[in-house]
Amino acid sequence: MENIEIRTASIHDAEALLNIYRYYVEHTAISFEYEVPSIDGFRTRIANTLTKYPYLVALSDGGILGYTYAGPFINRAAYNWSAETTIYIASDKRKQGAGRQLYEALEASLARMGIRNLYACIGYPEKEDEYLTRNSAHFHEHMGFSQAGIFHNCGYKFGRWYHMIWMEKIIAAGD
Repeated sequence: MENIEIRTASIHDAEALLNIYRYYVEHTAISFEYEVPSIDGFRTRIANTLTKYPYLVALSDGGILGYTYAGPFINRAAYNWSAETTIYIASDKRKQGAGRQLYEALEASLARMGIRNLYACIGYPEKEDEYLTRNSAHFHEHMGFSQAGIFHNCGYKFGRWYHMIWMEKIIAAGD
């Protein structure tokens, strides 16, 4: 996909971002949330993230294709050099390059902040089904992440149990 613009999200993007996220909550086990957040709740999530971490959107022809953001890996001072990453692309805009561009921009922003380690928590099926594939894990591998751990059958959605994997990417060496 050509002409993708990356910019910082704002609370004014909440409706468009929530519409992207709604698909993943209602139709997939990519998100383990059962209920779609309220628009006010989603605005609060965006605002809270932006107080310390980047929250980016990808646009093409004025429309939002997807978004990515980072947050604390674990809320303890010793982990301040690590961040958890999240990405969602509109269901009809996947595999067109927006995800790669978003994650590259997010990684660059986090590196400028002094973040050294990136972590992604990903729903992972023992066997792919109509609610969850391994595409997210493959995307993260393509972006340089590697699997760091697995929690077996820890997420339950749509009457099925799913694994959760943690993937990591080290973007700066420790001293």
